[in-house]
Amino acid sequence: MQKLGLLGGGQLGKMLLQAAIDLDIHVKSLDPDPDAPCAKIAPEFIVGSFLDFETVYQFGQDCDVITIEIENVNLEALKKLQSEGKKVFPQPEVLEIIQDKRVQKQFYRDNNLPTADFVLTDSVEDIAKNIDFLPAFNKLGKGGYDGRGVQKLASEADLSLAFTQPSLLEKAIDFEKEIAVIVARNEHGAIATFPTVECVFHPVHNLVEYLFAPAEVSAQIHEEAKQIAIETAQKLGIVGLLAVEMFLTKDGKILINEVAPRTHNSGHHTIRANHTSQFEQHLRAVLSLPLGDTTAHSKAAMVNLLGEDGYTGEAKYVGMNETLSIAGAYPFLYGKKITKPFRKMGHITVVEENLENLKNKVQQVKETLKVVA
Repeated sequence: MQKLGLLGGGQLGKMLLQAAIDLDIHVKSLDPDPDAPCAKIAPEFIVGSFLDFETVYQFGQDCDVITIEIENVNLEALKKLQSEGKKVFPQPEVLEIIQDKRVQKQFYRDNNLPTADFVLTDSVEDIAKNIDFLPAFNKLGKGGYDGRGVQKLASEADLSLAFTQPSLLEKAIDFEKEIAVIVARNEHGAIATFPTVECVFHPVHNLVEYLFAPAEVSAQIHEEAKQIAIETAQKLGIVGLLAVEMFLTKDGKILINEVAPRTHNSGHHTIRANHTSQFEQHLRAVLSLPLGDTTAHSKAAMVNLLGEDGYTGEAKYVGMNETLSIAGAYPFLYGKKITKPFRKMGHITVVEENLENLKNKVQQVKETLKVVA
């Protein structure tokens, strides 16, 4: 039995563990939170920081392969483990590019991958010198996550909202849709993609509110998005899963927004809607197994279950019985004890072949299931 070391013990890890059980993979998880979602179900769970060199280095000693469920991990420890013969996927050099949005954006430019125009900035003074570049999104180089570290600057009047740390200004794009493709690549260079999905973001908190799969786009756009995702994975040389988030502009162009080198929110529906889930596919990719069939057997949607605004405390789920009564609706709760406003507490996958019925059920789920304290 192979032992897989997983840096992170959150909801992505929990769903990875569920897939690992089927393949009889022994997973050891590391997370600083003793109550993390993986804590109760991982065969081995270590409480410790995935940012601490010594903790990560010692953690990896008895693992055959080390992987992640969060990008913000100690790269020096992973590099040392890799230099000593441990398999680390995604590779530390790939994580290094992706951890810093400034480096990530420059990578797209250097490799002729389509992305929005941008300017690198080190201070508010730098941003002030580029007023004519606005409207733009100011993105922190490091540390942003789930919508944090992104601020829209419409004009000079918004300069007080700008980040003082190294960041970038990304030209605001007049887009029609936000789409995403998840691509898997194993050590042998085999590649498989999941069908393009269409993401609808929360208007204020800049995280996915719900998505539809497949995206309502032309066959040509599906193919183009797929090819951009494949090319990005190949140029990075990544082993594992890569979620490629893209803008579809109003004039029909596709631009890469950003990527995540792991399982991703835009692929949760695949547990119920595809022959192989993104979680099983990640395991197959990092363990050098044949990649699975990504075909969808139904249209699907995924609704993020976010903590209600105004509630902080021990989580209570209102409307669960009604949600379970909706045909084709499957809740996944992440096991987080404490809810906070807009914290990701779970998701609901809706499987339904009729698109109109699917959209109606998404609305029904959004109105029915609430997380309060």
